[in-house]
Amino acid sequence: MVRFNARAVALTGALMIVPAVAGCGYNTIPTKQERAEAAWADVQSQYQRRADLIPNLVATVQGAAIQERTTLTDVINARARATSVNVSADDLDNPQAFQQYQEAQGQLSGALSRLLVTVEAYPQLQANQNFLTLQSQLEGTENRIQIARRDYNEAVRDYNTTLRTFPQVIWAKTLHGGSQPMQLFTATAAAQSAPQVNFNLNAPTANASAPGGGAPAVAPGATPPAQ
Repeated sequence: MVRFNARAVALTGALMIVPAVAGCGYNTIPTKQERAEAAWADVQSQYQRRADLIPNLVATVQGAAIQERTTLTDVINARARATSVNVSADDLDNPQAFQQYQEAQGQLSGALSRLLVTVEAYPQLQANQNFLTLQSQLEGTENRIQIARRDYNEAVRDYNTTLRTFPQVIWAKTLHGGSQPMQLFTATAAAQSAPQVNFNLNAPTANASAPGGGAPAVAPGATPPAQ
């Protein structure tokens, strides 16, 4: 009888502890960590989609035999760097690894923007449906990258704040002692903004008949071509 009562008391105590622990936010930290990691997976997916579009873009531009080989080479090299730098969910609290990833992706964004502005001077590309389709897909992908980065930053800010606030800070220093603040995207908006190119096929251009003969028009907010 005594043994039965002891087991009953232990079971009752366990049943009371479980909701108490849950109510104190024990599960909050891992839940928000998973949310941030899921947002990071979306960021990587969008960046990978952009990388997958670039080979076709390069092939299309090369087929038009444009003179600006430097800008093409810059895009190819920047893509190689961007795809070689990987950050897993386990590295999101590593400032050095995260910074390298940001810089590599930012360099690719800049190289793409310069290329798209430069080839505006080539009417054969402006009339190439394959090129226009790729350019549109890249712009859409850049916009999705911006949204994914924003959602990731919001999830990380929420997670990082949780690690510092009561009562979760107790769990962060005890049972979740391995939890560390995650890194945020801090690159400038210009480095990650979608390339802005004005493809006005109906308006005549002063340098349409002489590729490279004049400076291509740069849309507001776009990165000017390298000199």
